[in-house]
Amino acid sequence: MADQSFVTLATNDSYVKGALVLGSSLQQYRTTRKLTALITPQVSDLMRKVLEKVFDEVILVNVLDSGDSAHLALMKRPELGITLTKLHCWELTQFSKCVFMDADTMVLSNIDELFEREELSAAPDPGWPDCFNSGVFVYRPSIETYSQLLQFATEKGSFDGADQGLLNTFFSSWATTDMSKHLPFIYNLSSTSVYSYLPAFKAFGANTKVVHFLGSTKPWNYTYDSRTKRIKGNMDDPKIVHPEFLNMWWDTYISDVLPLLEQHGIVKEITTGVNMLSGLVNTLAFSCGFCREAEVTEAVSHVSVSPLLPTESSEERKERWEQGQADYMGVDSFDNIKKKLDTYLQ
Repeated sequence: MADQSFVTLATNDSYVKGALVLGSSLQQYRTTRKLTALITPQVSDLMRKVLEKVFDEVILVNVLDSGDSAHLALMKRPELGITLTKLHCWELTQFSKCVFMDADTMVLSNIDELFEREELSAAPDPGWPDCFNSGVFVYRPSIETYSQLLQFATEKGSFDGADQGLLNTFFSSWATTDMSKHLPFIYNLSSTSVYSYLPAFKAFGANTKVVHFLGSTKPWNYTYDSRTKRIKGNMDDPKIVHPEFLNMWWDTYISDVLPLLEQHGIVKEITTGVNMLSGLVNTLAFSCGFCREAEVTEAVSHVSVSPLLPTESSEERKERWEQGQADYMGVDSFDNIKKKLDTYLQ
């Protein structure tokens, strides 16, 4: 179906990692639809080249920011203002129908059947089920709708300062009018919801088709232990309701995404580090004379992988700020700026 596409958005190199896992998971389950990635200027050229290996189209778009600091401050998530950039997805009029998926989602089976749904089809939000969650939704690209959404954003704003509040107000009939536009929760299951109906998860969780890593801590923020093939850290954290999904994300990252990053020299440092560690351990084993080969192998295999990304100089970062292109969802996020200020004030 050349006139239909899955669409995602990456606003920086960190979210590109999520988009790559999403695209790889869609390919793994043999989607017959196109894959399209929207990116903003914060995405580096190297990461864009990697995206082009997975996605059929990679399209550069400008940043749309709600500028609604009061509502965003209320949410304590000021970086979400930039998510209004998502509205660019309605400009993709080369497609008759699309399914938008946030870069922090991942599919667990083929979901091409979503294209049988109409605009605006979405699953309920776990925090307020009369609102839909805008991480996964079916829509029809239209310049007219795009213009109406921009005008609506200017005149009415968004009750949460981000795309979800805007879209729920614009498509206000979703909760009451046409139940066929209510996607089952298995198409947008939150892996990190504070409230989770565990008996239902045990009964229906195996049918999950899309997992959504909601919250400020994303899968790529964790460190993966290559020895145990598990996430390092405190898995008893109450925010991590279903840790098995985190491990699934990392399985896909290691098997499908990491090789692409290595091909482009983006994670060369990790490979080099492993080789250096291997050489060091073997040297120590030879010099001490009593280390068994299994012990050496064990030591080398216990390597933690935390994806590295291209870094930018302070001058490049300053230039982006001056151009209004701060990395709100990455190094320039509110939390990171606050940490820096706290360091200076101590």
